Amino acid sequence: MAARIVYTDLDGTMVGPRGSFWHTAGRDLTAEPATALLELHRAGVALVLVSGRTLEQVIEAARIFAADGAIAELGATVSWNGGRERRQLTGALPAEHDGCTPMEVMASLGIVTDLLAEHPGHLEWHSPWHATHDTDALLRGRVDPVAVDAWLAERGVGWLTLNDNGAIQPTSRMTLDPDPAPPRVYHLMPRGISKGAAIAWDLERRGIDPADAVAIGDSVSDLDMASAVGQLWITANGAGVDGMAERIAAVPNAAVTDGTMGEGWAQAIRASL
Repeated sequence: MAARIVYTDLDGTMVGPRGSFWHTAGRDLTAEPATALLELHRAGVALVLVSGRTLEQVIEAARIFAADGAIAELGATVSWNGGRERRQLTGALPAEHDGCTPMEVMASLGIVTDLLAEHPGHLEWHSPWHATHDTDALLRGRVDPVAVDAWLAERGVGWLTLNDNGAIQPTSRMTLDPDPAPPRVYHLMPRGISKGAAIAWDLERRGIDPADAVAIGDSVSDLDMASAVGQLWITANGAGVDGMAERIAAVPNAAVTDGTMGEGWAQAIRASL
Protein backbone atom coordinates (compact mmCIF):
# COMPACT_ATOMS: atom_id res chain seq x y z
CA MET A 1 0.00 0.00 0.00
CA ALA A 2 1.10 3.60 -0.63
CA ALA A 3 1.08 5.32 2.73
CA ARG A 4 0.72 8.97 3.71
CA ILE A 5 2.29 8.42 7.12
CA VAL A 6 4.46 5.81 8.84
CA TYR A 7 4.51 5.24 12.60
CA THR A 8 7.57 3.32 13.74
CA ASP A 9 8.93 1.81 16.90
CA LEU A 10 12.60 2.57 17.58
CA ASP A 11 14.54 -0.06 19.55
CA GLY A 12 14.72 -3.45 17.90
CA THR A 13 12.84 -2.09 14.90
CA MET A 14 14.24 1.05 13.29
CA VAL A 15 17.50 0.83 15.21
CA GLY A 16 19.40 -2.34 16.01
CA PRO A 17 22.03 -3.46 18.51
CA ARG A 18 22.85 -0.77 21.09
CA GLY A 19 20.52 1.62 19.29
CA SER A 20 22.62 1.72 16.11
CA PHE A 21 21.03 2.76 12.82
CA TRP A 22 24.07 1.45 10.96
CA HIS A 23 24.34 -2.15 12.16
CA THR A 24 22.44 -5.33 11.40
CA ALA A 25 21.30 -7.72 14.09
CA GLY A 26 24.60 -9.54 13.50
CA ARG A 27 26.46 -6.21 13.96
CA ASP A 28 27.58 -5.92 10.35
CA LEU A 29 27.57 -2.44 8.88
CA THR A 30 24.63 -1.55 6.61
CA ALA A 31 23.31 1.55 4.87
CA GLU A 32 19.92 0.00 4.05
CA PRO A 33 17.92 1.70 6.83
CA ALA A 34 19.41 5.11 6.02
CA THR A 35 18.76 4.67 2.31
CA ALA A 36 15.16 3.67 2.95
CA LEU A 37 14.69 6.65 5.27
CA LEU A 38 15.94 8.99 2.56
CA GLU A 39 13.52 7.41 0.07
CA LEU A 40 10.66 7.91 2.54
CA HIS A 41 11.44 11.60 3.01
CA ARG A 42 11.87 12.18 -0.73
CA ALA A 43 8.44 10.60 -1.28
CA GLY A 44 6.93 13.15 1.11
CA VAL A 45 5.62 10.51 3.53
CA ALA A 46 5.44 11.69 7.14
CA LEU A 47 7.37 9.75 9.78
CA VAL A 48 6.38 9.56 13.45
CA LEU A 49 8.48 7.79 16.09
CA VAL A 50 6.54 5.67 18.60
CA SER A 51 8.55 4.38 21.55
CA GLY A 52 8.65 3.39 25.18
CA ARG A 53 11.41 5.97 25.69
CA THR A 54 10.78 9.25 27.51
CA LEU A 55 9.38 12.20 25.58
CA GLU A 56 12.69 14.07 25.63
CA GLN A 57 14.50 11.03 24.23
CA VAL A 58 11.97 10.48 21.45
CA ILE A 59 11.90 14.16 20.49
CA GLU A 60 15.69 14.15 20.21
CA ALA A 61 15.58 11.02 18.03
CA ALA A 62 12.85 12.67 15.93
CA ARG A 63 15.21 15.57 15.21
CA ILE A 64 17.97 13.16 14.14
CA PHE A 65 15.71 11.18 11.81
CA ALA A 66 13.73 14.24 10.61
CA ALA A 67 10.49 12.77 11.93
CA ASP A 68 7.27 14.78 11.92
CA GLY A 69 6.19 13.77 15.42
CA ALA A 70 7.02 11.75 18.52
CA ILE A 71 4.89 9.44 20.66
CA ALA A 72 6.55 8.54 23.97
CA GLU A 73 6.21 6.22 26.97
CA LEU A 74 4.30 3.59 24.99
CA GLY A 75 1.60 6.04 23.90
CA ALA A 76 1.29 8.24 26.97
CA THR A 77 2.31 11.47 25.22
CA VAL A 78 1.75 12.59 21.63
CA SER A 79 3.89 15.52 20.48
CA TRP A 80 4.34 17.50 17.27
CA ASN A 81 5.78 20.77 16.02
CA GLY A 82 9.23 19.80 17.23
CA GLY A 83 7.90 18.89 20.66
CA ARG A 84 6.45 22.37 21.26
CA GLU A 85 2.91 20.99 21.21
CA ARG A 86 1.82 17.84 23.01
CA ARG A 87 -1.13 15.91 24.39
CA GLN A 88 -0.99 13.75 27.53
CA LEU A 89 -3.15 10.61 27.54
CA THR A 90 -4.02 9.15 30.96
CA GLY A 91 -6.13 6.14 29.99
CA ALA A 92 -7.91 4.40 32.88
CA LEU A 93 -6.22 6.38 35.66
CA PRO A 94 -9.06 6.77 38.21
CA ALA A 95 -10.64 10.21 38.40
CA GLU A 96 -9.87 10.35 42.13
CA HIS A 97 -6.20 10.68 41.20
CA ASP A 98 -6.76 13.56 38.79
CA GLY A 99 -3.81 15.94 38.91
CA CYS A 100 -1.32 13.20 39.80
CA THR A 101 0.92 11.35 37.39
CA PRO A 102 0.46 7.56 37.20
CA MET A 103 3.94 7.12 38.69
CA GLU A 104 2.98 9.30 41.69
CA VAL A 105 -0.11 7.16 42.23
CA MET A 106 1.82 3.88 41.93
CA ALA A 107 4.42 5.16 44.40
CA SER A 108 1.78 6.19 46.93
CA LEU A 109 0.16 2.73 46.72
CA GLY A 110 3.47 0.87 46.89
CA ILE A 111 2.54 -1.14 43.82
CA VAL A 112 5.96 -1.39 42.19
CA THR A 113 7.74 -2.15 45.47
CA ASP A 114 5.33 -5.02 46.13
CA LEU A 115 5.53 -6.30 42.56
CA LEU A 116 9.33 -6.45 42.66
CA ALA A 117 9.15 -8.29 45.98
CA GLU A 118 6.86 -10.86 44.34
CA HIS A 119 9.45 -11.60 41.64
CA PRO A 120 12.94 -11.48 43.18
CA GLY A 121 15.61 -12.18 40.59
CA HIS A 122 13.03 -12.03 37.82
CA LEU A 123 12.03 -8.37 37.77
CA GLU A 124 13.81 -5.07 38.51
CA TRP A 125 13.78 -1.40 37.55
CA HIS A 126 15.09 -0.76 34.04
CA SER A 127 17.81 1.41 35.54
CA PRO A 128 18.90 4.10 34.88
CA TRP A 129 16.27 4.94 32.27
CA HIS A 130 13.27 4.42 34.57
CA ALA A 131 14.03 7.50 36.65
CA THR A 132 12.55 10.06 34.25
CA HIS A 133 9.28 8.27 33.40
CA ASP A 134 6.08 9.91 34.65
CA THR A 135 3.40 7.69 33.15
CA ASP A 136 4.82 4.19 33.43
CA ALA A 137 7.04 2.17 35.73
CA LEU A 138 9.83 1.02 33.42
CA LEU A 139 10.96 -2.48 34.41
CA ARG A 140 12.99 -5.36 32.99
CA GLY A 141 13.16 -9.07 33.61
CA ARG A 142 11.39 -12.30 32.81
CA VAL A 143 7.78 -12.51 34.03
CA ASP A 144 4.37 -13.44 32.63
CA PRO A 145 2.38 -10.23 31.98
CA VAL A 146 -0.93 -12.13 32.17
CA ALA A 147 -0.07 -13.43 35.64
CA VAL A 148 1.02 -9.94 36.73
CA ASP A 149 -2.25 -8.46 35.49
CA ALA A 150 -4.15 -11.04 37.55
CA TRP A 151 -2.06 -10.09 40.59
CA LEU A 152 -2.85 -6.41 40.03
CA ALA A 153 -6.58 -7.15 39.79
CA GLU A 154 -6.46 -9.09 43.07
CA ARG A 155 -4.96 -6.02 44.74
CA GLY A 156 -7.76 -3.80 43.45
CA VAL A 157 -5.63 -1.95 40.90
CA GLY A 158 -6.88 -3.67 37.76
CA TRP A 159 -6.76 -0.30 36.03
CA LEU A 160 -3.03 -0.99 35.69
CA THR A 161 -1.50 -3.44 33.20
CA LEU A 162 1.97 -4.74 32.41
CA ASN A 163 2.98 -4.29 28.77
CA ASP A 164 5.77 -6.32 27.17
CA ASN A 165 7.92 -4.05 24.97
CA GLY A 166 10.39 -6.62 23.66
CA ALA A 167 13.70 -8.29 24.40
CA ILE A 168 16.94 -6.54 25.29
CA GLN A 169 20.57 -7.60 25.61
CA PRO A 170 21.71 -8.55 29.14
CA THR A 171 24.29 -6.18 30.64
CA SER A 172 26.45 -5.93 33.74
CA ARG A 173 23.96 -3.45 35.22
CA MET A 174 21.36 -6.18 35.66
CA THR A 175 20.92 -8.17 38.88
CA LEU A 176 18.50 -10.71 37.42
CA ASP A 177 18.94 -14.44 37.94
CA PRO A 178 20.94 -16.19 35.18
CA ASP A 179 18.71 -17.46 32.37
CA PRO A 180 19.35 -18.34 28.71
CA ALA A 181 16.27 -16.36 27.67
CA PRO A 182 16.97 -12.66 27.06
CA PRO A 183 15.43 -10.22 29.54
CA ARG A 184 12.50 -8.13 28.38
CA VAL A 185 11.41 -4.55 28.96
CA TYR A 186 8.03 -4.00 30.64
CA HIS A 187 5.89 -0.92 31.15
CA LEU A 188 3.52 -0.93 34.13
CA MET A 189 0.93 1.70 33.28
CA PRO A 190 -2.80 2.54 33.19
CA ARG A 191 -4.94 0.54 30.82
CA GLY A 192 -6.16 2.47 27.80
CA ILE A 193 -2.75 4.00 27.18
CA SER A 194 -1.20 2.28 24.20
CA LYS A 195 0.68 2.96 21.00
CA GLY A 196 -2.50 2.19 19.05
CA ALA A 197 -4.64 4.65 21.01
CA ALA A 198 -2.01 7.37 20.60
CA ILE A 199 -1.75 6.75 16.86
CA ALA A 200 -5.54 6.88 16.49
CA TRP A 201 -5.62 10.23 18.32
CA ASP A 202 -2.77 11.59 16.17
CA LEU A 203 -4.37 10.47 12.91
CA GLU A 204 -7.62 12.19 13.87
CA ARG A 205 -5.68 15.36 14.71
CA ARG A 206 -3.96 15.23 11.33
CA GLY A 207 -7.15 14.39 9.42
CA ILE A 208 -5.58 11.27 7.88
CA ASP A 209 -7.59 8.12 7.15
CA PRO A 210 -6.21 5.15 9.13
CA ALA A 211 -6.20 3.19 5.86
CA ASP A 212 -3.43 5.52 4.65
CA ALA A 213 -1.21 4.81 7.65
CA VAL A 214 1.44 2.13 8.21
CA ALA A 215 3.03 1.04 11.48
CA ILE A 216 6.26 -0.91 12.05
CA GLY A 217 7.29 -2.67 15.25
CA ASP A 218 8.85 -5.73 16.81
CA SER A 219 7.09 -6.54 20.10
CA VAL A 220 3.80 -7.58 21.65
CA SER A 221 3.02 -3.96 22.53
CA ASP A 222 3.46 -3.04 18.86
CA LEU A 223 0.66 -5.41 17.80
CA ASP A 224 -1.74 -2.92 19.37
CA MET A 225 -0.88 -0.47 16.58
CA ALA A 226 -2.62 -2.70 14.03
CA SER A 227 -6.12 -1.51 14.93
CA ALA A 228 -5.17 2.11 14.24
CA VAL A 229 -3.56 1.70 10.79
CA GLY A 230 -4.09 0.04 7.43
CA GLN A 231 -0.95 -2.11 7.59
CA LEU A 232 1.29 -3.29 10.41
CA TRP A 233 4.75 -4.74 9.82
CA ILE A 234 6.58 -6.77 12.47
CA THR A 235 10.31 -7.22 11.92
CA ALA A 236 11.57 -10.81 11.80
CA ASN A 237 13.47 -10.55 15.08
CA GLY A 238 10.21 -9.81 16.91
CA ALA A 239 8.23 -12.45 15.05
CA GLY A 240 10.72 -15.10 16.14
CA VAL A 241 9.95 -14.69 19.85
CA ASP A 242 8.00 -17.54 21.45
CA GLY A 243 4.26 -17.07 21.01
CA MET A 244 4.54 -14.11 18.62
CA ALA A 245 3.80 -16.10 15.45
CA GLU A 246 0.38 -17.07 16.83
CA ARG A 247 -0.34 -13.53 17.95
CA ILE A 248 0.62 -12.09 14.56
CA ALA A 249 -1.50 -14.67 12.74
CA ALA A 250 -4.53 -13.39 14.67
CA VAL A 251 -4.04 -9.84 13.33
CA PRO A 252 -5.53 -9.59 9.82
CA ASN A 253 -3.49 -6.57 8.67
CA ALA A 254 -0.13 -7.67 10.11
CA ALA A 255 2.79 -9.00 8.08
CA VAL A 256 6.34 -10.07 8.93
CA THR A 257 9.44 -8.74 7.20
CA ASP A 258 12.11 -11.04 5.82
CA GLY A 259 14.92 -9.13 7.53
CA THR A 260 15.53 -8.36 11.17
CA MET A 261 15.68 -4.94 12.83
CA GLY A 262 16.91 -2.18 10.48
CA GLU A 263 17.02 -4.41 7.41
CA GLY A 264 13.45 -5.52 8.00
CA TRP A 265 12.47 -1.92 8.74
CA ALA A 266 13.88 -0.85 5.38
CA GLN A 267 11.81 -3.55 3.66
CA ALA A 268 8.64 -2.30 5.39
CA ILE A 269 9.39 1.30 4.42
CA ARG A 270 9.85 0.42 0.76
CA ALA A 271 6.67 -1.65 0.77
CA SER A 272 4.85 1.46 2.04
CA LEU A 273 5.96 3.79 -0.76
